[in-house]
Amino acid sequence: MLNIAVLVSGGGTNLQAIIDSIESGKLDNVRIVKVISNKEGAYALERAAKHGIEGVCISPGSYEDRADYFEALSKELKNAGTELIVLAGFLVVLSPGFVREWQGRIINIHPSLIPSFCGDGYYGLKVHEKALERGVKVTGATVHFVDEGTDTGPIILQKAVNVEDGDTPEILQKRVMEQAEWIILPQAIRMIADGRIKTG
Repeated sequence: MLNIAVLVSGGGTNLQAIIDSIESGKLDNVRIVKVISNKEGAYALERAAKHGIEGVCISPGSYEDRADYFEALSKELKNAGTELIVLAGFLVVLSPGFVREWQGRIINIHPSLIPSFCGDGYYGLKVHEKALERGVKVTGATVHFVDEGTDTGPIILQKAVNVEDGDTPEILQKRVMEQAEWIILPQAIRMIADGRIKTG
């Protein structure tokens, strides 16, 4: 059984995709031991509570400096028995020290086909705005390991999604979630849980 912690900042739709995969039996060897948000009142914490999963808010604003925040975050993860950290719309830039401590045990979902539309400043709706501005015909999502760069870690899975005439950033965001993110994030977790991809 792989113990995962899911880190979130907002609504938690990718968290829900993981929960649904566990409850349907597609992820029968995975357990969510903790959901952590950096924002008080994030709906993702409510989603966790509805499914009997322990959730907590650990906000950077509650700490004197970033080092104290990441120390508290790491302590919470360790106390929960976390083996894999899943960043699911977590809008906090991880410190190099935190990444080194959990090297090879952090994965992230990004709403584009890396290396397109990724790196500093590319998150959330901005990714889809830039894709539409550029006029790409195909976009998608990527699950990757997290290293000390931004969206530069080794790629685990990618899935393409067509851009359609009349797409707005919001419409495209929803399609990428439904056709790519919610599918490949549970798949990547399953591959790690099954030992098909090495961590650490």
